[in-house]
Amino acid sequence: MPVLTELNLYPIKSCAGISLRKATVTAIGLMSGGIHDREWMVVDSDGNFLTQREHPAMARITPHLKTDTLLLHAPDMAPLEIPLNLPDSDDAPTLNVKVWEDTLKAYDCDETTATWFSKAIGVRCRLVRFHPHAKRVANSKWTGGSDVQTLFADGFPMLIISEASLDDLNQKLIAQVRMPLPMNRFRPNLVIAGIDAFEEDYAASIQIGDARLQPVKPCPRCPIPSVDQTTGIAGPDPLDILQHYRANPKVDGAITFGMNVILLEGEDNVLEVGQEAAIELAF
Repeated sequence: MPVLTELNLYPIKSCAGISLRKATVTAIGLMSGGIHDREWMVVDSDGNFLTQREHPAMARITPHLKTDTLLLHAPDMAPLEIPLNLPDSDDAPTLNVKVWEDTLKAYDCDETTATWFSKAIGVRCRLVRFHPHAKRVANSKWTGGSDVQTLFADGFPMLIISEASLDDLNQKLIAQVRMPLPMNRFRPNLVIAGIDAFEEDYAASIQIGDARLQPVKPCPRCPIPSVDQTTGIAGPDPLDILQHYRANPKVDGAITFGMNVILLEGEDNVLEVGQEAAIELAF
């Protein structure tokens, strides 16, 4: 029987994640302690988002959820605490920020936070938070026309990968006398064991408890899986292996690994590591 083996929340886009035993599943992604996945994002002076693609040191910014704050650590820096409560005033400072093709309003965090992130990453930047009046919608081509919202994720609320898919890649890496990779290189929100390699690609739906999820789009891969999530140092890129068997015509031949997921039913249900999952295949 398939089993949910990991739940990962990434409060800040492209920074380290938080491994959870339980998480609430919502239409805009996983949530814990009232905080959603990719609720914050780092931007440059023009409001463009920053990621590990260009700034692998972001992997070493590690968040911890506390009762009232998000506690952040980075190498050789004093910890930083960010309030979890949203600003009370409508006059709170905002910025127009860009995520791929979307431009939207976000809360601008303070100068102390901007200075901390600039030092941690090594470039001038700011931290922003998703504004409750902002709206981002996933590409309806993949959602069957449904109006599926997301925060600062690349395009969809959640990402799922099976353990068998990673095992398959690691066997090929080992055969090339290379080191196997941990799952965190691919930054999934949900990980499932007990299915065949890449079976998630062919799932029409995945039922976990009272939550029904739908994998909708194969996840095209960039160089981030080459970044060691512990050291923040880029190494050999697994794309040179994946390109031989994971080029996907559904996304114009891009190399894919994992599936982007939306929620069909079960808003605000709690998922828990160890839960059984039922997979309905699309054929």
